[in-house]
Amino acid sequence: MSNPGAGVPRVLHCHSSFSAGGKELRCVQLINAFGRNLSHSIVSGVPGEMSAGSRISRAVQVDYPGDFPRLQGSPTPGRLLRLARAMKSYDLVLTYNWGAMDAVMAHTLFSDALGLPPLIHHEDGFNEDEAGKRKLGRNWYRRIGLGKAAGLVVPSEQLEGIALVDWQQPIGRVKRIPNGIDTAAFARPPQPDGLRGIVKREGEFWIGTLAGLRRVKRLDALVRAVSTLPEDWHLVIAGQGPEKDAIRKEAERLEISHRVHLPGQVDDPARIVGLFDIFALSSQSEQFPISVVEAMAAGLPVAAPAVGDIAAMVAEENAPFVVAPNNESALAEALQVLAHDAELRIAVGDANRARARAQFDEKRMIDSYRRLYASAMGREI
Repeated sequence: MSNPGAGVPRVLHCHSSFSAGGKELRCVQLINAFGRNLSHSIVSGVPGEMSAGSRISRAVQVDYPGDFPRLQGSPTPGRLLRLARAMKSYDLVLTYNWGAMDAVMAHTLFSDALGLPPLIHHEDGFNEDEAGKRKLGRNWYRRIGLGKAAGLVVPSEQLEGIALVDWQQPIGRVKRIPNGIDTAAFARPPQPDGLRGIVKREGEFWIGTLAGLRRVKRLDALVRAVSTLPEDWHLVIAGQGPEKDAIRKEAERLEISHRVHLPGQVDDPARIVGLFDIFALSSQSEQFPISVVEAMAAGLPVAAPAVGDIAAMVAEENAPFVVAPNNESALAEALQVLAHDAELRIAVGDANRARARAQFDEKRMIDSYRRLYASAMGREI
């Protein structure tokens, strides 16, 4: 471990992926907030998925070591030892989600022998393979692997319960830090030309979502819901992922391709979220989705299933539009009610904006992470 009293502390980030998703953008948000007080090395379990790096400020010291041992593979002793040795020169190791769990296990097995720096693990949710039920083998692997972690950070009450019960983590190790955003940025007027190849025409209304185009997001359900709405209601799904063609095929089947738009990844959501009239999610699994907070800060009503902490996140006025999970008809009905009542949309959106400002501004989140990381390293950030 490098000397904590000398120079700028070096932080190693081991990500399951570093594409521009929720956890990755939160990581970038924190990196930028800490500025020159830390330097960073970022490793992705999927080497080609590094798009979030473009959001990091040029003033920050950051590198992407190409010779770092691979994060994914068989957890053989030799491979885990190579991972552990690669951590030695850092002052803090931050790992993220299941895809980086081998690095966590390597740290626990070899931290004493090699004198490794403290490690803090972050869990933000599950993909399709664990959306409904956690895998027993992974539960056991997490229980053992997290044995010497300095902290386990989760954003939601639901994940906090899973960490304490399923993964049997001691209460002092588990830290719940809700996600936060720059709420003022989302209160500004949106950019009419902010979406690639799409301009909102007069008389159109938009149901929008920001999501990775993955099966767990069940975006085909949103397509079916919008098909029941009047012709002037369109669906805008901003994001990238393997389900793009399936979404398009469902829109074609329902003969609403002209009302379903897939503009790709949005680099700055604050510029475009305000173009939506309703924000919608249809996910099978979420925890504390940043996109919901962004929509709230932009003054939008939210229609979504009651997965993760969504029901507790939104304002009381929005509660009727958070429906039972995996209930497409209930989600479609919630969208119907909001679509047919402009005054209701405004009232619910105003309540959401006030709640976002009061509860989910980024300053509270950044301060919590700053204290946690500084405490682990034993020095101020």
